[in-house]
Amino acid sequence: MKNSNSIKWGIVGLGNIANQFAADLVLIEDAELTAVASRNKEKASEFAQKYKVEKAYDSYDALFEDDQIDIVYIATPHDSHAALTIKALENGKHVLCEKPIALSYADAVKMVEASRKHNKFFMEAFWTRFIPSVQEALYKINNDEIGDIKYINADFAFFVNELEGNRMTDVKLGGGALFDIGVYPLFLSYIILGKPKDIIAKSTYHKSGVDLQTTMILQYEEAQAVLHAGFISESDMKASISGTQGRIELNSPWFMADGYTIFKDNHEAVFNLPNFGKGYAHEALECHYCIKNNLIESHHWTHQNSLDLSEIVEEVKNQIGLEF
Repeated sequence: MKNSNSIKWGIVGLGNIANQFAADLVLIEDAELTAVASRNKEKASEFAQKYKVEKAYDSYDALFEDDQIDIVYIATPHDSHAALTIKALENGKHVLCEKPIALSYADAVKMVEASRKHNKFFMEAFWTRFIPSVQEALYKINNDEIGDIKYINADFAFFVNELEGNRMTDVKLGGGALFDIGVYPLFLSYIILGKPKDIIAKSTYHKSGVDLQTTMILQYEEAQAVLHAGFISESDMKASISGTQGRIELNSPWFMADGYTIFKDNHEAVFNLPNFGKGYAHEALECHYCIKNNLIESHHWTHQNSLDLSEIVEEVKNQIGLEF
């Protein structure tokens, strides 16, 4: 039984990630999934039935106009993130929008401006920022547990057997390795070292024009990051952060790590930190905290953080010649 102070959610775009998010939302006591929307009525009805949701809409606008909804989770393909976020904010809804925030820095700026104009909470759904392992590892890094950070190595890659007709290679939907998964290693480098001085990026391409794999070197004042994302090979998906006094490795897959290890003074210290649900619940709880405290952005993943990351991604996009 949900309590009367529950936050009422609506979900727009009902693909795989929306399913995973909805499954986690069910675990939160003061969360209530009230409505879902797809342009396919049958898909909306099936999703609603699966998660015992009261309302299933066959138009996004109908959900945005529903007065019962407090916050909308936007889980559509990348190309529609900006327009749908702005429309939801204009309708007085708080918004959690899937990453990447937008396909251009200019659109990201417009989204943040809409949040401020309408005084509604808005956050890019970088769930990795809120999982316990990343929170704790970042705290230890910031408190000099492993000294000054000099090197980060992180990748996110897996083999996709059938790339033809796939969302991930569709240029119209904002496909490609960089925007789909490359934002993750860039995010990790950013939360630890900030914006780089220089970036070198190289890619392998699909015939549609999107990148199949992209490797990036980020140069900082006194540090470097070597990052990789791709659909055409397997990887162990570990992340290693190396400092002058030790190293931290996030468990694989690092973007949803359930623990980490500190290597220091010839010793290994293992920390196990299971996620709540799959891990999406942590970002949902952050949304609840911010809404209940009348905040329009999270202190842990701010509007400026999203804009900074969008600017970094745009530089890589320009270097590899990606055009949407």
